[in-house]
Amino acid sequence: MQAGKLCHRVTIERPGNEEQDPDSGAMVKGWVEVGKAWMAIEPASVRAFMAAQAAQSEVKGQLVMRYRPALQVDSTMRVRKGNTIYNIEGVLPDNRSGREYLTLPYSEGVNDG
Repeated sequence: MQAGKLCHRVTIERPGNEEQDPDSGAMVKGWVEVGKAWMAIEPASVRAFMAAQAAQSEVKGQLVMRYRPALQVDSTMRVRKGNTIYNIEGVLPDNRSGREYLTLPYSEGVNDG
């Protein structure tokens, strides 16, 4: 992965405490910022998208970021870029050393917050 492809500055969030929605009064899951990172946002190709639809998968593409040992990313977290929410569906280390890049398959949309 070339560093130039990591051109999207995003926020990584983890679930936090429940908060009360000021409009409805319902309790909703809050989110806490874990950190910021530069990532590549790669939508699935048409072929991969069709295969995912056939398998009824929600995965819409993948996020790629540099490996950062201090930032433990897992599938309970989400990535936010502006108003777009990317739900992390898994964490895959790179094939060579496992310590260069992380690939995060994602689905899109609001997830309890």
